[in-house]
Amino acid sequence: MKLSTALLIGLAATTAASAQNFDNDGGRGNIRHVLLISVDGMHAVDYLNCSTGISGVNGGSPYCPNLAALGSTGINYVAASTSKPSDSFPGLMSIVTGASPRTMGIYYDVAYDRSLDAPAKTTGNGLAAGPCTPNAAPTGTTTEYEEGIDLDQTKLNGGAPGAGLTDGGIASIDSTRLIRDPKAGCAPVFPWNFVRTNTIFGVIHKAGGFTAWSDKHPAYSAVAGPGGNSLDDFYAPEINSNVIGLPGVSTPTGINCSTVPDPGSDITAWTNSFQNIQCYDTLKVNAILNEIDGKTHDGKKSRVPTIFGMNFQAVSVGQKLIEANVGTGGYQNAAGAPTTELLGEIQFIDKSIGEMVSELKDRGLYESTLVIVTAKHGQSPIDPNRYFPIPGHSGNNGESPANLLANLLPFSESPANPNGIGPTEDDISLLWLANSSNTKAAVATLEENAAKAGIGQIFYGPTVSLNYNVPGLPPNADPRTPDIIVTPNVGVTYTGSAAKLSEHGGFAHDDTNVIMLLSNPAFSPKWISTGVGTNQVAPTILKVLGLDPNSLDAVRLEGTPVLPSFDTQQPRW
Repeated sequence: MKLSTALLIGLAATTAASAQNFDNDGGRGNIRHVLLISVDGMHAVDYLNCSTGISGVNGGSPYCPNLAALGSTGINYVAASTSKPSDSFPGLMSIVTGASPRTMGIYYDVAYDRSLDAPAKTTGNGLAAGPCTPNAAPTGTTTEYEEGIDLDQTKLNGGAPGAGLTDGGIASIDSTRLIRDPKAGCAPVFPWNFVRTNTIFGVIHKAGGFTAWSDKHPAYSAVAGPGGNSLDDFYAPEINSNVIGLPGVSTPTGINCSTVPDPGSDITAWTNSFQNIQCYDTLKVNAILNEIDGKTHDGKKSRVPTIFGMNFQAVSVGQKLIEANVGTGGYQNAAGAPTTELLGEIQFIDKSIGEMVSELKDRGLYESTLVIVTAKHGQSPIDPNRYFPIPGHSGNNGESPANLLANLLPFSESPANPNGIGPTEDDISLLWLANSSNTKAAVATLEENAAKAGIGQIFYGPTVSLNYNVPGLPPNADPRTPDIIVTPNVGVTYTGSAAKLSEHGGFAHDDTNVIMLLSNPAFSPKWISTGVGTNQVAPTILKVLGLDPNSLDAVRLEGTPVLPSFDTQQPRW
């Protein structure tokens, strides 16, 4: 199979023409809009199985007809890889910057920076307040960009003053809970300024396009990039808030959300229930439908965004969750056959995406929109027989690397801190030492306890600096690079939870090999098996909109290429 003749003629306009015509919805093949969707956790094999069918599920028939339909006019990159680490924060920022953690400086939503200082107020998750002296030497601090920086993380609107039930946005960020920069007079470091590189939202906004994004934390306003003024419409109901009824909201699968559909679950977060998470995601689906209709996410008159999109959390929950007295998610086997619970989440996101496509068609926008479906991260392991939690809910399965090295870590990172936010560990362990000169001694301890910690590989010294920057302080080193990165054996997760059966963040294939489908009616279907990265989405989006991929810092600094099949075409529109 190959791309259509129309597409081979070209995929982008000149920058000037595009800036003037973002709202001119033209004829077939004239891409004026990009709808970017992250289905967090969705593997490449999940798309294969749901679009073609797999034995033991749905009678062997396909179970994602809307995604399959997008594939009939789509380019499917079957060997796509997320960022490494594969956490949501670096995964998202890699997609929208084109960068790796080396350049964008994003390693995890909870990480560490040797050049910054603690917040003025303890965060909701326990990152302790600490001193900051303007223009003095930094003390270093754990960095947090998740629900803990909200004014009130128990509320869906993040506690923003005067906000609607679901809609706090950046107004819900408590600046006193942000880490501080002593070089800038101890100013708080807002999420958009924590990222070191610009983003597609900044480039498109500057060129005259309208930009919109919906996500799970107000902290993910980081997608705006430095300066923070490039998002025209941002929506971020807090996912780790208390679950409440959502008047007037119903899911595409028929759940009435006006009252909590699963009140017997742990209602301290939407991710604790297979049903409640669908209500939460539907808030963002409704935002996208409004934006397709030329409105803001909350229904005010506006314009159709040039770039817009959202993340789905439902599949990730379906892969990870063990919900007491309800069911167990995940997979039946190593072939990726979903359990009944995960099947329901995949069918939910498929129907939701179907609603978006139908709305694009109804508004005459389908031919002028490039739909991209990918994921910030996968989930590991797919094979349920490989999962092994350390220390496990019994506490007897071993010790994590951070526990083995607790006395060598900064107190804000150490598990020995009884009130802290904790170390950066999932199915990976990122270790920033209080003194980098102790690196070799720390590695020796890890090697001596490799079996106890389920260690697969240890990266330090040259094996870290090859793909990241040398850890340390400026001007010759990077204050955000971990001293040591531990990737455990496949299936090992550093947790004591009895409510999960997989995790993400690591380097394993199941963590990183995700769906990446780019679809437009002008495309002929094609599967590409060449290895690509989700970071290549960013320059590709700019190219199809007629903007220069070299406008991205990451393209200039790292050489991030446009995706294959989009890299050789000449401008047309």
